[in-house]
Formats: sequence, structure tokens, C-alpha cells
Amino acid sequence: MFDINDGGLLAYLTRDGSTETAYILWTVLIYGIVCAAAYLLGGINTAIIVSRIRHHDDVRTHGSGNAGLTNMFRTYGATSALLTLAGDMLKTVLAVCIGGIATGFMYLPYAVSISPGCYLAGLFCVIGHVFPVYYHFRGGKGVLATATVALVLTPLLVAILCPLFCAIVALSKFISLGSVATAMLYPVALNGLLRIMALPEPLAVSFSTMLMAILIVGKHLPNLKRISEGKENKFSFHKKKEPQKSDTEEQNHGENQGNDN
Repeated sequence: MFDINDGGLLAYLTRDGSTETAYILWTVLIYGIVCAAAYLLGGINTAIIVSRIRHHDDVRTHGSGNAGLTNMFRTYGATSALLTLAGDMLKTVLAVCIGGIATGFMYLPYAVSISPGCYLAGLFCVIGHVFPVYYHFRGGKGVLATATVALVLTPLLVAILCPLFCAIVALSKFISLGSVATAMLYPVALNGLLRIMALPEPLAVSFSTMLMAILIVGKHLPNLKRISEGKENKFSFHKKKEPQKSDTEEQNHGENQGNDN
């Protein structure tokens, strides 16, 4: 039986002294399957599914136009938002677990993982969430998926960064600002934590966390521009009522994306 923490299925398949060529082929195959499966899982957008099943509607035609947690809360309320939260977290956990089973979770002291397979699975799950093949590559902004990756692989960092996120949102009322700030700090904080613990940081881990942060910042650039112009909507715990849209406004809706995750 293979060790789920150290090497996973890949180590098991190459345990009998495989040649270098065979090892490379197995590695490429296993990592390819992990990344593909994670992307396809990430593309299952819970917000779109919940809005269609519960409300016979498409959340992307309301509010910010994004299929994410914040827009679900603003459009349909807390219950639909909680269902979205549960679904998006579950798919991300499953994606990371596929990476861990395939290549090993590599958990070290304080439940810190440095598994390249897990982080790459998390990255491709986030990419699938942001650019879902099932929905014409129109998805969310990847914040919840990235936070779930961090929660599974480095819960200690989440305990540090979550209060910072809450403080920024509480003071500014902009979820987008808190999302961008914590996303940018995530790879830096992980690198610092590993240095303090005198642990190595594999290149795939650095690459994955940095690209997740870049994706989140890139998807929030319109929000940051509106914040600088004083036009960004502030977050409220009350469900937002939408004004009736004209046909022209509906056609131009995609050009005016708001704050969403």
C-alpha cells in the first residue's frame, strides 16, 4: 500500500527501482491527470448551479455579473450564498485531495504541506473556477477557491491572514480590497513561514501560490479602478435590491462588473 503522506500513488508506482525514463513518464502522466481533474472540478460553478436550480435564473445576469459568493449573497440572499460557499469549498477540497493521493500530501509540523501535487491541483482548480470550460469560461474570481486551498494546506496561514482580511473589509467596506491584499500576502507569508520553520519551498509551490495571487489581482483590477474613482459598491450584510434594467442596460451589463469573489 502506498504512503498517502509521502509520495502517494506516484511513489508506489515507481517503488521498484524504475528507470529514469519510466519515472519521468509516470511523473508527467500522474501530474497531468491531477491538473486536468482539478481544472474540471474547478469548472463546476456552484453559484450558477444554485441560481438555476433554486431560482430558475442565472446569477451572471445580476449585480456584478460574476458567478461568485458575493454576487450570490447580494442577489439571492444568505441561503443561496451558503450553498455556494459549501459547494465551492467542497470541489476545491476534492481537487487538493486528488493531488495529495496522487503525489503525497507531504504534511510537516504545524500541518503545513509542501506538496507540489496538492498546490498544482489547487492552482488548476482556481483556474477552472475563474475560466470554466462548461460556462464559456465565465466564472468567479477565485478568492474562495484560493482560500480553501490555503485552509487545507496551511491552516496556520489562514488563521493569520483571515483576521487581516476581516479588518480591511470592516474598515473599508470593500471585499475586493481585502481579497486583493490577502491574496498578495499569501505567497509572501507562506515563504516566510517556511523560512522560519527551516523548511524547503518547492518551485511548484511558489509558482502555484504566486499565480493564484496574480489571478485574483487581475480579476479585481476593475474593482480597484472603481475604488480609486469612488464608484465601487460597499459591502453590506443586507440583500441588495436591483433596479429594473432596460434592454440596453442588459446588453451592456458585461462591461460593468462589480465586486465579487
